Amino acid sequence: MNLPKTHCPALFITAPGSNHGKTTITAALARYHVGQGRKVRVFKSGPDFLDPMILERACGLPVYQLDLWMMGETECRRLLYEAALEADLILIEGVMGLFDGEPCSADVAELFSVPVLAVIDATGTAQTLGAIAYGLANYRPNLLFAGVLANNIASPRHNEMIRQGMPPGLHYFGGILRDSRFVLPERHLGLVQAEEVLDLESRMLAAATAMASTELANLPEAVEFASPEQETQPQLLSGIRIGIARDTAFSFIYAANLDLLRAMGATLTFFSPLADVTLPDVDSIYLPGGYPELHLQTLQNNRVMKTALQTHFQQGKPLYAECGGMLYLLESLTDKAGNRGEMVGLLPGHAIMQTRLKGLGFQSAPMPGGILRGHTFHHSLIETPLAPVAFGERVHNTSAGEAIYRLNRLTASYLHCYFASNPTAAAQLFS
Repeated sequence: MNLPKTHCPALFITAPGSNHGKTTITAALARYHVGQGRKVRVFKSGPDFLDPMILERACGLPVYQLDLWMMGETECRRLLYEAALEADLILIEGVMGLFDGEPCSADVAELFSVPVLAVIDATGTAQTLGAIAYGLANYRPNLLFAGVLANNIASPRHNEMIRQGMPPGLHYFGGILRDSRFVLPERHLGLVQAEEVLDLESRMLAAATAMASTELANLPEAVEFASPEQETQPQLLSGIRIGIARDTAFSFIYAANLDLLRAMGATLTFFSPLADVTLPDVDSIYLPGGYPELHLQTLQNNRVMKTALQTHFQQGKPLYAECGGMLYLLESLTDKAGNRGEMVGLLPGHAIMQTRLKGLGFQSAPMPGGILRGHTFHHSLIETPLAPVAFGERVHNTSAGEAIYRLNRLTASYLHCYFASNPTAAAQLFS
């Protein structure tokens, strides 16, 4: 079967590990090329929510995740093909280091034949950076390696020393000077949400301006992207109205999840548990993850919203909550400073924020309609008398995964699920 194909310049931005500046460089590249009048589509490898918020502001278009385990090859291929049909440039930001994880960033880059750019923090090194780049370029022979960009160089002389250490045949795109204007603020889950970085525009503009002095100001080579076989989604949510919480307290939402709900016939309406005093007229509620612990007083004091959610539940309507959304439905939530807020109270029990990570990794979630794939990443612990109806299954661990709670038509878990991994199971949460 000859499937449609298209071509688009593309680059996969990776690094030897975390904290080398992948997101800053990807955002800078996107903003630079948008400034040249180009349409740029950006993707994030892995399940992350926070980096895509920054990257979306940089390119002005929705940013989707690419993950071979959580989504599958067909879904990744579809997203890339559809982006290539409209874009002048595709950028993919990797996760952690190039070869970290299973599957890893290199697997995505190799599968779709996207050339790799290694961003390497030059702090504390000079000619040795060439050896690090050489290792990344030659560790897997089938990987297309475009070259290397040095980040956080100290001076033009430092840049020359790095260039001297580059092995023959390894392309050096140049270096970006260390500059506090580029740095993106972080908190315990990673980067701070884009909406909270008040000077984000000036930071991205400064980084984009610096990018103009490197060879990355030129478009990379074009890559061929093939369409997978197209599938028509069954209209399992035809006529269903879904209210989705979306504000700075509840913002961890996969754009692809919203696309799928719409494709299955649902009408989506957004509301803010922080600011709104009523629920929209809906059949189902979706409470995604986020940072409810940063808004304890506001959530506690919005009693009319809590009452509206209680009424929705009492009417036997579906309510699906993930991670921070689940914490909001408990009786109370306590932050790391010991401040306690009274939450909705639909789920018995209390949550307390911890100073260390308490859940991380991919898991399969046995939901009422079937298995959904997703991931967990949280810093809180729950104390509840409610018995779980099931547990997530870890990918690389035989111990029980995250608890899944079910109370009438309310389903809640720490797991963030990717709906396209099982559309039928996703539809059952809301129908």
